[in-house]
Amino acid sequence: MTAHRDLATPLGRARMLFAMLSAPKLRRALGDLLTGAGPAEDPSVHGPLSRLDWLGEEGEVDVEALRDTTDALALMRSSEAILEVGRLDGIPVPTEESREVSGRIARIVFERVGVERTLGEAELNAAIAMFAADVALVRRDAVDAGVLTRSADGSAYRLAPPP
Repeated sequence: MTAHRDLATPLGRARMLFAMLSAPKLRRALGDLLTGAGPAEDPSVHGPLSRLDWLGEEGEVDVEALRDTTDALALMRSSEAILEVGRLDGIPVPTEESREVSGRIARIVFERVGVERTLGEAELNAAIAMFAADVALVRRDAVDAGVLTRSADGSAYRLAPPP
């Protein structure tokens, strides 16, 4: 069995950077720091900027940390991502979040086996099990969300046509 890479830190780093870049005040402060204009005068940006573990107080960049982040993002965009990331042990509890995650899993399954295919319950369960531990929840949520259609007897599943 292959050990999965620890992607939590580099992906967390990327999420934090994207969140900061969406806030104009933080984007300006980060830009000033990186371009050598110095640390921001506004104390409200010091807290968020101090959480960037790849950026020193004077704007020096930890190139290795950024390289890890770039590599993790590239991996997550590739078809090899599934080989590096473990399956979900839990699905979000709120119904909308659960259905969103389950629907995405179902779409990925059918993208890989063929969007026109019909899968039996056992075959669908095996495919879902590659992504999530609770296959019944994912299957049910995907049907409830309208992503999958189920035969009247519950023995066959298809990807629902786009709305």
